Amino acid sequence: MTANVEIYTWGACPFCIQAKALLNKKGVKYTEYRIDGDYETREKMKQRAEGRSSLPQIFINNQPIGGCDELYFLESTNKLDSLLNKTV
Repeated sequence: MTANVEIYTWGACPFCIQAKALLNKKGVKYTEYRIDGDYETREKMKQRAEGRSSLPQIFINNQPIGGCDELYFLESTNKLDSLLNKTV
């Protein structure tokens, strides 16, 4: 997997944990931004995520893909691997 993957999370968020579990299972290296109490990072996430503030927010090659449900949908429709194998 060669894509640049970033995920914004909150420590106790079950959906964040599920999303990271799928990425870990697939052997994806990703950058995690914990926004627990970090207003500045949360605002940056909202700007990048087109105003969405739910967690997690996942980006593949700087493109917002959404959260945990969207990540699992991409996996279930066999589209996730092709996104993860693209380089910037």
